[in-house]
Amino acid sequence: MKPSKEPCQERGPENPREQREWRPNIIHGARVSKPTLPAFASLTFLSAFILQLSAFSLQPFSPSVFAASPQTRVVSQTVGNDELLLAVAAPGQIAALSHLSRDPEFAADTGRATAFPNLPKNATAETILSFSPTLVLFTDYSRPELVEQVRRAGVRVVIIDRYFSLEDAFANLRLIARELGPEAETRAETVIAGCLRRVAALREKLAGATPVRVIAPSTYGLIPGDQSTFQDLCDHAAAENLAATLGHLHGHQPPPSEKMLTWPVDKVVLVGTNAAAALAPFKKLPPYQYMSAVRESRVALLAPWQISCVSHLRVDAYERLARELHPELFPERTPGNVPESAPGSAGILPADEAKPRPQNPQTSRQDAGAPRDSRAPAAPRAPTAAPR
Repeated sequence: MKPSKEPCQERGPENPREQREWRPNIIHGARVSKPTLPAFASLTFLSAFILQLSAFSLQPFSPSVFAASPQTRVVSQTVGNDELLLAVAAPGQIAALSHLSRDPEFAADTGRATAFPNLPKNATAETILSFSPTLVLFTDYSRPELVEQVRRAGVRVVIIDRYFSLEDAFANLRLIARELGPEAETRAETVIAGCLRRVAALREKLAGATPVRVIAPSTYGLIPGDQSTFQDLCDHAAAENLAATLGHLHGHQPPPSEKMLTWPVDKVVLVGTNAAAALAPFKKLPPYQYMSAVRESRVALLAPWQISCVSHLRVDAYERLARELHPELFPERTPGNVPESAPGSAGILPADEAKPRPQNPQTSRQDAGAPRDSRAPAAPRAPTAAPR
């Protein structure tokens, strides 16, 4: 047998039947073995299939058609994150909000929230994943097992873990905006600039004002000291939080009942729509019932959501508390009016239309029943407290 003149060509089997099944697939140098007739027919069929597929496309066939990135879909698990997300996201980027997003007791922007689906209370990972999210917003007080289950499903997770101050809220706005894209980042900076202007105007208004001495009592046996959203409100509304300065309390802790009777409380800060209704529980609850501020009905009233707001919307609460504590500096305010800058807050109702409500300035943790903004050691749980 003569040697082959083409050493680079691979030899196939001698049997013609086996030859039809043989497919050379090894590249030798720059030469490729020629396909047999059946292989050529397969290529012809594949070419026809590709041409047919491209005929149904609205644009020329290109690999980029199949490489399109999925649309951002965000699920927010807590009401504070709802407020941040609504501020920076495009409507099409919001897949679902928390179960409290439409509750005016806890949420500021209930009107906009109704345009989006909301999670059920105690939502499971399966429920969250049913919205096909590409990003889920949690907090450091979200249930750890829930966060881990969503993470294991391959969904990106962002955990918000700082929320004491307005600066924390700004940082959280920017963090979420970076996840959503340049347009969201622009919106975040616009929101932040607006908040800073309002804070600067309020600071100028309160310049030289004597701080009003206050406490924020609770029917759940806790009171906020420093390292709390209430302390942040006081810092911006010319108020002295006596639980911090005299009680030396951190986060939300049980009040020092006997010592409190010696505190020079100018006003008690409560939530609701009517001062008499808000005060009613405390007129029968020691030690508050023995305080002159309670007996004489010296009250600063906030909308329910404002006292534990962890988003940038706390600026509304700064302004509202400042008006309540320093009415002489805000002559434009008429009795019974609520500032327009307080979304979600109700107007002041006549006494006969208002009903007492539990006072719980620290109802905040999603599905946890613990203080929303407290980073102090765990305080006694309030079983009836609705989580914010």
